[in-house]
Amino acid sequence: RSTLRSTRRQRQMCIRDRLWPGWRLLLMPVFIAGAASEEAHLMKNAEKPIMERLLPSPKNAGFRMDGYFVWGGSMVREGDTFHLFASRWPVETGFPGGYRTHSEIVRAVSDNPLGPFVFQEVVVSGRGGDWWDGKMCHNPKIAVSGDTFVLFYIGSAVGSGLRKCGYATAPSVDGPWTRRPEPLPFGEDHNNPAPFIHEDGRTLVVYRDRDLHMFVAAASSYAGPYEILVRDLFPGVKIEDPDLHFTEGRYHMVVEDNVGGMTGHVRHGAHFVSADGISWSAHDPIRVYDHTLVWDDGTTRMADRWERPELFNAFCAR
Repeated sequence: RSTLRSTRRQRQMCIRDRLWPGWRLLLMPVFIAGAASEEAHLMKNAEKPIMERLLPSPKNAGFRMDGYFVWGGSMVREGDTFHLFASRWPVETGFPGGYRTHSEIVRAVSDNPLGPFVFQEVVVSGRGGDWWDGKMCHNPKIAVSGDTFVLFYIGSAVGSGLRKCGYATAPSVDGPWTRRPEPLPFGEDHNNPAPFIHEDGRTLVVYRDRDLHMFVAAASSYAGPYEILVRDLFPGVKIEDPDLHFTEGRYHMVVEDNVGGMTGHVRHGAHFVSADGISWSAHDPIRVYDHTLVWDDGTTRMADRWERPELFNAFCAR
């Protein structure tokens, strides 16, 4: 028990003292891109834009499972172990549509933030009945509030195509998990929840609707009640898959620029900043990643789509 308390204190200190240069960019469904092997290298390049700090990715990086599409990784560190939460669904159900009926969220572990990660368990899956997540669970985002792990995700009810945001909580990274009985009150169809929980419990969540309009909601704790502060954050622009962090007095958000309205490039990554979580502006430069993956053996791979970016501080807990 004393070890557990020590780990909690260490995590909370890391959350307060996040080092922007220590962050890594995760791009899912399969790959983790951009990691430095030495903290000194990261500190040296602290002022460079994210895109300029991305390094080649090892070919054995990330998390993959035979027979499944693996998608949307979100990571947390406990001691010397990195826990990756990700969605998976059977290959035979198709891509991307199979997630809508068969996705479930799993946990995998590694002693390296790059992986390779090893499957541990199914965390949440469709629980049937009349529950809001009775059919499927997808798009995990793991966060920590005090001694509680909070797993935000989306779900759909049996017989419904609508997606809803919600969460499950646990006293330990390996559970047991208790799911929210109702979805968060974010509207008819909402997706891609991206939370940031401050040390005092204040919570900001960015999410999108079916038309890829971005919303911002806030609460005094992850449990709510939530107030929607911003509707349609960037009018006329379609963006999705936000990832939210707070460092050096500002919120940082990385998103997928779905049709290129912000970066000029379809599905490239975009970076925004805000002092209050309400008014956002483009970081200079705005672009975070393109479609080229550079391997550590010097070869490259071009992708049609990169989605679900996440920034992770390798030297602290999420």
